[in-house]
Amino acid sequence: MKTVAHWDKVSSIAMTFADQWKGHEPGGAIIGFDTDGIKFAHAGGLESLSTLKEFTPDSVVRYASVTKHAFCAMVLKYGDIISLNDTLGQHLPELQAPLADVTVGQALDMTAGLPDTRECLTLLGLSIFTETNADRLVEFLAGMTRLNFDAGTEISYSNTGYRLVETALERKGLRFNDFVEQDIAAPLGVFMNAPDVWTDPVMGLVPGYWNNSEKWQLSAAGLHISAAGSLSGSGVALAEWARALVNGSHGFDGLLSKLSSDRHMADGRVTGYGLGLRWNDVGGRDCVGHGGSHPGYKSYFLVDPERKTGFVVVANRDDVNSYRIARDCMAALYDLQLPQTNCTIPDGLYVTESDGIWVEMKGGICNYLDSEDTLYDLGDGSFSSLSSSSPVHLRWTGEALEGEIGYKKRKLLPAIAKAADQSLDGRWEAKPYGAFIDIKNGHVEMGIGPTRNIMPLTDIGHGRYLFTLHDGPWTKRICLNKLDDNHFELILSRARMIEYTRN
Repeated sequence: MKTVAHWDKVSSIAMTFADQWKGHEPGGAIIGFDTDGIKFAHAGGLESLSTLKEFTPDSVVRYASVTKHAFCAMVLKYGDIISLNDTLGQHLPELQAPLADVTVGQALDMTAGLPDTRECLTLLGLSIFTETNADRLVEFLAGMTRLNFDAGTEISYSNTGYRLVETALERKGLRFNDFVEQDIAAPLGVFMNAPDVWTDPVMGLVPGYWNNSEKWQLSAAGLHISAAGSLSGSGVALAEWARALVNGSHGFDGLLSKLSSDRHMADGRVTGYGLGLRWNDVGGRDCVGHGGSHPGYKSYFLVDPERKTGFVVVANRDDVNSYRIARDCMAALYDLQLPQTNCTIPDGLYVTESDGIWVEMKGGICNYLDSEDTLYDLGDGSFSSLSSSSPVHLRWTGEALEGEIGYKKRKLLPAIAKAADQSLDGRWEAKPYGAFIDIKNGHVEMGIGPTRNIMPLTDIGHGRYLFTLHDGPWTKRICLNKLDDNHFELILSRARMIEYTRN
């Protein structure tokens, strides 16, 4: 029996989402498509708070991490030059072990354990607005001798693998933006561009915005963007690209299958995260796509490869849950039943008995090392994030949280938070990077002059402490994990290996 697609119903739901973006605020667009073309395109809000021009499906935005699968398409095209089985060290000889021993495939499928460059800079006290260039960042990475975890033993999101593989291709004369313009945009007859840095002019690019709880602010970022998130274009352009992938048209036959094919942990388990694409279970349907988040921008595309339907969400405001919109539209299209949260795990902080792993549960949302995921009821007393890029599967035993995070077994015990004493007071230095932190009276001090942040430390037991850093549109909760009396590491979900010693 042929499945009926309820396009009129979904169009109405999408319009309701778009109508939430008021006329005096930044906005976005939601687009639905099938094999024959675009079925609807709804937009709301403004593309510019200066010109007051309305956001449209043709407004050009930053796709952010939706870039990743497009870059992986480039890597596959040049498989005779750089293989997924090659190590990074074969192409970037300045890298040291263990980073040099990571394979290209692991670098792209989130199993590498490569520390995320941006989060490393945060742990060294550099703001999101601090400008950095590509060559100096590779030098920075070449000095590292630690991964977040042994390659292949966990899955955890990081942008660094994309930066390194892009560097390897550039050294062979192959630029990502050339691939985007010649191999994607030209065949489709759309505009797409992959700038190197935030300040590069992009034709038609609309501003991105974030809200500081009082007013809307223009977004900005200093980090060299890299092929982890440099692609820009309109919602319509992204929809046409996604439609070509599901149709296998315009010379892209079989590409979606290659990008979304199974990738494995070292023990052989399938991860669900492919080459820049993640699988999503939407009411029992296997759908594939990816999201993106830059300061001031959100995006998502989600396709059903079997039925060749899909949705695109783009926005120039970073408070949009783009995945939820795409997921809910896909579920409504086929009357699919979405999972319920119903999470009964008690709210509170939990820590492992050793290492710097912590979790906070609050209203069914699991915050793992400052990365948040909603947990859904599996019906057997356990709860899952249902995410292949940040997999969490936990149950509350009455005494502990047990299960897996990032496909690694974890047991976490309730923590009692209290103000830190003065045992950590002193000056601490990350000597390889010339960074330092002062700790005074149980407070962390990072930065210099008027940029200095003073943040209270919260003791959560077993030598672990938390402090909260506010950096423009970002709020980061950082874990200080004491290794010995004069040595600690700072930990975020994507960077867990920046070490400081007491002077």
